[in-house]
Amino acid sequence: MFCRCFSFFGLCLFLPTQRSSLGHGSSLQGRGTSVPGFENLTAGYNKYLRPNFGGEPVQIAMSLDIASISSVSESDMDYTATISLWQRWTDPRLVFRGNGSFTLDARLLELLWVPDTYIVGSKRSFLHDVTVGNRLLRLFSNGTVLYASRITTTVACNMDLSKYPMDTQTCRLQLESWGYDESDVTLAWLWGNSSVRGMDELRLARFRLQRYHTLLASSRHGTGIYPRLILQFELRRNVLYFILETYVPSTLLVMLSWVSFWITLDSVPARTCIGVTTVLSMTTLMIGSRSSLSKTNCFIKAIDVYLGICFSFIFGALVEYAVAHYSSSQKCAAEVPQEGPANELAEEMEEVNITNILNNSITSYKQKISFTSIEISSDNVNCSDLTMKSHEKIKCVLRNKMHRIIGYFTIQNPGNVDHYSKLLFPLFFMVINVFYWTYYLYF
Repeated sequence: MFCRCFSFFGLCLFLPTQRSSLGHGSSLQGRGTSVPGFENLTAGYNKYLRPNFGGEPVQIAMSLDIASISSVSESDMDYTATISLWQRWTDPRLVFRGNGSFTLDARLLELLWVPDTYIVGSKRSFLHDVTVGNRLLRLFSNGTVLYASRITTTVACNMDLSKYPMDTQTCRLQLESWGYDESDVTLAWLWGNSSVRGMDELRLARFRLQRYHTLLASSRHGTGIYPRLILQFELRRNVLYFILETYVPSTLLVMLSWVSFWITLDSVPARTCIGVTTVLSMTTLMIGSRSSLSKTNCFIKAIDVYLGICFSFIFGALVEYAVAHYSSSQKCAAEVPQEGPANELAEEMEEVNITNILNNSITSYKQKISFTSIEISSDNVNCSDLTMKSHEKIKCVLRNKMHRIIGYFTIQNPGNVDHYSKLLFPLFFMVINVFYWTYYLYF
């Protein structure tokens, strides 16, 4: 109890002494240097007015320390960065004697004028406050104020995904004065490109930092022209993951569909199974590649083009077998009527007598002659006959044209379909791959 009363009594004696010694015109002697007071700032300092109020604009020099760039999202078109923003300006009202500098409690910022810098295009931002607010305040004898803060922000980045995953994205981190225009505040990078530190040491999971540079710009609004600082950097996507995850499996599926060309046309279950399985596997691969970018499906990306090419070749291999099998069945059906009478004739020779054989043979021969004459007359109709009417001539010409067109697409030897497919499918696929990779990598 005695100790508490003694402590309270000492505190009462100390506070008036501190209040009188921290006035605006007073100073505290320490190491031969005088320190300005910050308690009674309302007597001569107005934090609501910028330095040089009514005169020349305040020059604010900035620099950045980039701690990390993470969560580059193609679906939301933004990135998340953790930065340390350093701002430096001169306030003539804070000049004191000496050549030193003092680091002060950041809570004193509430008593000083600070720039109203904000991050353009920021969606979400917050100041770090563990274990205390991550802010720094340093005052120099010439009135220069150094203010630093640690910020994590999510910034919009307009992306062009037409070459995904072989794309290079250009993103920006823009700093601008919110309320003070160029007549009140000017912004500048402290050391040019060297004002940005930490970019060379960045390691990103899916990207590689190619280059970065700083820019000075201005933004025109309805209330005036505002200064802006820009950090522009390029991120190139690491394509190796997508090659192993998508490109190689899709290429192997295309090559698997070519195996059916070495299987005979009579093996219907084997060839059908290979065709259907590869088509379904390719469809699953296409759906999986698009599920990770569900919100950007409006873009026709490079990976979509390649998967579409692979799907076309796999589906083409299935259609090739359908055409070859159909042509083979049609050829077999055309040969059956020619062999049928001979077999029937051999069976009749064992059951009937010579007279019936001769009669049947004569009758069958007459029917064949009549059918042949009809076919010949239908195929080689003389459309220039003067006795034919005009609409009959038109029908005749169209019929002849249709017979010629059908003859062009009639496959005489279905076995050659597989033979040519073994050569043409791989050749076309290689040529298309050359054009594809050349265009998306170098153009």
